[in-house]
Amino acid sequence: MSRAALLVLADGRFPAGGHAHSGGAEAAVKAGRVTDAASLEDFCRGRLHTAGLVSAALAAAAALGVDPGELDAAADARTPSPALRLAARRLGRQLLRAARATWPSAELDDVAREFPKGAHQPVVLGVVARAAGLGAADAAYCAAYESVSGPASATVRLLSLDPFDATGVLARLASEVDRVADRAVEVARAVVDEGVDALPAASGPLLEIGAEVHAGWGVRLFAS
Repeated sequence: MSRAALLVLADGRFPAGGHAHSGGAEAAVKAGRVTDAASLEDFCRGRLHTAGLVSAALAAAAALGVDPGELDAAADARTPSPALRLAARRLGRQLLRAARATWPSAELDDVAREFPKGAHQPVVLGVVARAAGLGAADAAYCAAYESVSGPASATVRLLSLDPFDATGVLARLASEVDRVADRAVEVARAVVDEGVDALPAASGPLLEIGAEVHAGWGVRLFAS
């Protein structure tokens, strides 16, 4: 295992397409739910413990070798918004493309053949973690951190928020990211024994509603 590979995978400059997505922050800003660092922190905390937990558990389970097809179907069932399902698959396809160039593996090739239009991004993330020699905890941390870092970065552009303030939000959420990642690994191990029904189904209804509203905008800064 190379922990340096984790730094490569988690780096915002890794060409996986995440920079084009706000994680729901753009819709939340327009709706007036995110206006400053304090409301951004509330938004990120909610996202971390709902969509972030589900994503982290999916990624950890994929890293443990659970069938990607079963995990992808489970991700679909836990994503009511068609717009979010589409975004997740686009991100998964881009992540897979970058990963196959970075860590070539037969397992990544198999996922590409099975999902020509892309699998859900957290599922791909877990398979990529395996290909990079990383474990379930690494995959869970990547997914959990992405669930808050994406909105924080996007809000710097959307609100001209001070980057120092946005980074402070991420620092204050660090211990909660730890807990979510730990919980995700625990759940993923249960999935190995019990199947995908053991995955969490935590939801953020405003994220789903906001995604559908956002998809209908004629002008937007981010794809989702």
